[in-house]
Amino acid sequence: MVQSLWEQEKASELQGGLAQLVYRSNIIGTDRRVCNWGGGNTSSKTTVQDFRGRDIEVMYVKGSGSDLATMKAGNFTGLRLEDIRPLFERDEMSDEEMVGYLAHCMIDSKHPRASIETLLHAFLPFKHVDHTHPDSIISLCCADNGRELAKEIFGDRFVWVPYVRPGFTLSKMIAQGVLSNPKAELVLMEKHGLVTWGETSEEAYAQTIKIITEAEDFIEARVNEAKLFGGVKHAALEADVRRSIAAQVMPTIRGAVSDAKKMILTFDDADDVLAFVGGAKSPELSQVGAACPDHLVHTKVVPLFIDWTPNVSDIDGLKAILKESVSAYKKQYEAYFDRNKNDGDVMFEAAPRVILIPGIGMINTGKSWSNSKVSGALYHRAIAVMRGATALGEFVSLSENESYNVEYWPLELYKLSLAPAEAEFSRKVAFITGGAGGIGSETARRLVSEGAHVVLADLNLEGAERVAGEINEKFGEGRAAAVKMDVTSEEAVMAAIAETAITYGGMDIIVNNAGLATSSPFDQTSLKEWNLNMNVLGTGYFLVAREAFKLMKEQAIGGNMVFIGSKNSVYAGKSASAYSSAKALEAHLARCVAAEGGEFGIRCNTILPDAILQGSTIWNGSWRNERAAAYGIEPDQLEEYYRKRTTLLVNIYPRDIAEGVAFFASSKADKTTGCMLTIDGGVPAAFTR
Repeated sequence: MVQSLWEQEKASELQGGLAQLVYRSNIIGTDRRVCNWGGGNTSSKTTVQDFRGRDIEVMYVKGSGSDLATMKAGNFTGLRLEDIRPLFERDEMSDEEMVGYLAHCMIDSKHPRASIETLLHAFLPFKHVDHTHPDSIISLCCADNGRELAKEIFGDRFVWVPYVRPGFTLSKMIAQGVLSNPKAELVLMEKHGLVTWGETSEEAYAQTIKIITEAEDFIEARVNEAKLFGGVKHAALEADVRRSIAAQVMPTIRGAVSDAKKMILTFDDADDVLAFVGGAKSPELSQVGAACPDHLVHTKVVPLFIDWTPNVSDIDGLKAILKESVSAYKKQYEAYFDRNKNDGDVMFEAAPRVILIPGIGMINTGKSWSNSKVSGALYHRAIAVMRGATALGEFVSLSENESYNVEYWPLELYKLSLAPAEAEFSRKVAFITGGAGGIGSETARRLVSEGAHVVLADLNLEGAERVAGEINEKFGEGRAAAVKMDVTSEEAVMAAIAETAITYGGMDIIVNNAGLATSSPFDQTSLKEWNLNMNVLGTGYFLVAREAFKLMKEQAIGGNMVFIGSKNSVYAGKSASAYSSAKALEAHLARCVAAEGGEFGIRCNTILPDAILQGSTIWNGSWRNERAAAYGIEPDQLEEYYRKRTTLLVNIYPRDIAEGVAFFASSKADKTTGCMLTIDGGVPAAFTR
């Protein structure tokens, strides 16, 4: 049940009305049962001094494209009320005219574009107004008998407004309804949400929570858990089984949904999702339509509900059904677009955003991990609304044409235009072994800086988690993940690849980088030392590449492998026979992968670095002393020794190798495979020939 999050001590410390508006907005948005991600809007009316020092009445309202839970003062727009109020006398106003007019009302041109529902707030004669999307209220507003039931709950304290798309007309209808009912305490917007108000920020928020609680109590008294969604048809599989099956099928799904543009996938098997996908009536219920107009851009009109009876022995059958179902969904979406399109409309990717699998859970798609999670978060809200609406009556939604017009509404599309432009590695997933080390971590940062999502695999899980945390802090939640992996263990490699599939849906790039190095004269090289090099640098590269190759074939959208070899891949290093032989193996393995991967669009190239001492766990260990001894110098002289032996007289750093990886992984190298690139400053003895 929704609870008040208002903390009087914290609120009293805030100076000014805008600060309290920010606080109120944040606590409203924090509970997604109160307001959808990215949806809803809040406002406060106050008096400020303009640039000439005159007192003017101003309304601060949420700016377009922001989220209530995280927005700051700079996300609000200030508008002069004396310029807006005369609009109430108009009979009509188009969206384009409204947007243009409101731009002239702004007190600061640097403020964001005002919310689509700005006039809703301006026309109501209250200092503080909140528009939210509470699960309980939308359940009521999406029930076929909702208006009648509202009378039982709220008596004559509410105004019911039939569904109208947000804008001038709806704003005026709401204001007229409130002005004509002196007892009004709230507005119920059919198939949409709630409007409440107060004389202070605290009063407005308290009223929002009070109204939501009244609706919640009414609904919960009528919920029969045993009969929800028609009763249980398919029980959920065990948690570990669900997760295992999801990991196996997500690459199949990713390939099927990524024909136009690659997608990042997320998996969700929360209790409410499992209850819904297992319901006897859920296949039909899920196709009624969106639970709220705000969902449409992120979830599409309907999800893809998979017709599959849970069977742990029929994973191949499930994969076949998924491919057929995604293909059919895309054809249906294209037909929906053609039936409803307006001049100038450009179709989004036709692939589903929400995929529901009985016994397993929900898989979401998006251009990024965060967008995929938004689709999932909004469908949680849809499930809650359908739960409530069906407990009250029949769940109803918008017409197909109105759903389309909201999905492709220019004012909603404007919000999407505020997102950063996509970059070279956007929508791609990179799996980097040795991710905690110098080359691995620098490569991760380089790829993420151009849009990639990365998995850092390393025996040193703590180090990998630290790097992933730093990346997520800088680039946003979910951009990097860490996994513990021993490259010499087939089971560990398979588990890490499966974890990548469950986290992001699959992978596009692998960087085979994990390594070690030893140094001994040839006649003093033990079998143990030989096997250690072969196991880590040979078998380890083989296992990672093989499992990634399988996954990339399953996705059927190509792939890219970059092996981090060494100058020693082509140069017989003194007192390094085990290491040099293993590094030569890597380079030839890469060529073999390239030869077999071509028909599947899988490229494989090798980078040959030399003497990267900075940030290296290898060079910070015994290897530094061993190599110095081999050259008859002191360890602290080694870096200068390596610099001087290059023709360019330079040292090589992890960022240099990261640039090489970025090149091979990028579209610039689309027609290059089986290639070796030296990044060693020019060591003549290692020139490839």
